[in-house]
Amino acid sequence: MVKGLLQGVSPPRPLILPIVFSLGAEVENLPLGTFLGSPTKISNSLRQMHNRLGSDGVACYFDPYLEAEALGGTLHWEKEGQWARICWPRQTAKGQLPEGLRSPEEASKSSRVAVAVEVIRQLKWLLRDRTLLMAAATGPFTLAARITHLEHEEELHSEDLPEAALELAASVIHKVALAFVEAGANLVLVREEILPTLSAESCQAWASLLAPAFNVVRFYEALPVLVLANEHSVAKNCDVIFREPWGRVLCPALDALRAFPPGRIPELKAATVGLALPLKAFQPDEPAREELDPFLPQVISELQPAILTTAGDLPTGTDMKRVMRIFLRCAKTRVEKRIC
Repeated sequence: MVKGLLQGVSPPRPLILPIVFSLGAEVENLPLGTFLGSPTKISNSLRQMHNRLGSDGVACYFDPYLEAEALGGTLHWEKEGQWARICWPRQTAKGQLPEGLRSPEEASKSSRVAVAVEVIRQLKWLLRDRTLLMAAATGPFTLAARITHLEHEEELHSEDLPEAALELAASVIHKVALAFVEAGANLVLVREEILPTLSAESCQAWASLLAPAFNVVRFYEALPVLVLANEHSVAKNCDVIFREPWGRVLCPALDALRAFPPGRIPELKAATVGLALPLKAFQPDEPAREELDPFLPQVISELQPAILTTAGDLPTGTDMKRVMRIFLRCAKTRVEKRIC
């Protein structure tokens, strides 16, 4: 199915690829910070969870701060090691690059990138090509915003991000993606959580920043996927994003498409499209129910997504059986529409 997608051929059913990673810390009874540094613990827990979940792929490593830490940032763990914030050794003003950052080559050889690579290698041996091995990288806008202390800005414009920060971010992502596919990853999710307000020109520049990473992924016959995780930033940019002739799988967040009336969801120019389901659909405190959001079948019918994933890592306490019920019903909706 992945080989077909690389040629722009949509599979007969969507690939079901939820991001299930940090739940492994709960399986191993470890703080998340400790879990992220242990390839053996990660591999064992992911194999256990995948056996129960039965999805088409395993999220071998997922950490939104991986590249920022690799560049020299320090993770400060809070709430008993369950979440972190990034700090820089030499603080600078907003919109400026911190001093003393590592080079992209040094970043790609950092200790936790090495952990992620080792997890991919171990799961490649343990699972014997029975499932897709996924790894997640951070998109250039998101990484550049984190480096320059702009990630919490409410109104961010593309010109607010220094060109040097964007070029550094793109180079790091390229090196990290190369490390992932060399280790055996079949699919690399590049997630943009932060998108500034885009013009047609800045959207084209964004595509150019992504091109080296996606080209190297495809060279290794792995599938590059651009996940647009923040529905608000995608919705405000949807006109320019959906006009760009993307040469890779594009996965917008479901809620970003709510602005379009029925029958008017834009025809994406990507060779293949996917769909990122919101994490709130899987929250453990949500009442158990069988029905889908009425908007979801409409979107699936119109887009015919080749990939179904999640906008982020599934939260602690998620009911695995419920996850697969939701994904399988989405897949069934697409197959029924295709047959019709």
